[in-house]
Amino acid sequence: MADDHHDEERPDYDPESPSPPDTEPPLRSTAPQSDYTMGQVGIGFVIMLVGLAVVFGLPLALA
Repeated sequence: MADDHHDEERPDYDPESPSPPDTEPPLRSTAPQSDYTMGQVGIGFVIMLVGLAVVFGLPLALA
């Protein structure tokens, strides 16, 4: 799957080579962002609430 965008006309790109290639380097392929489940969203929301309580609630309680 990493070679989906690799054209046979383009030479292999070596970033450590002292001379740049005659043509542009091969296209990069990145993984798509996967969908979040509602459980993961809920866990993230709870972690955010705990963080906000520590950052804002703790100093206010100690003041």
